[in-house]
Amino acid sequence: MSGSVTMYSTTWCGYCRRLKGQMDREGISYSEVNIENDPASATFVEEANGGNQTVPTLQVVPEAGGEPVVLTNPSLIQVKEALAS
Repeated sequence: MSGSVTMYSTTWCGYCRRLKGQMDREGISYSEVNIENDPASATFVEEANGGNQTVPTLQVVPEAGGEPVVLTNPSLIQVKEALAS
């Protein structure tokens, strides 16, 4: 799949590990940003989630371009749908 995915995560997040494994198996490439090491990304995650540092938070740019979509703790299907939109 084309498009781009940025995953905001932490080292201790089991949901992040699960989603990374699923995306790896499906061949969906992504960039990972650890919010514990990057204050600007932590702020982005908080703004996207009503002040909470909820991970995984993904920013997805669809294959056809267009506006990025922010997903919080999405399923693999939701990631695929966002990439395809």
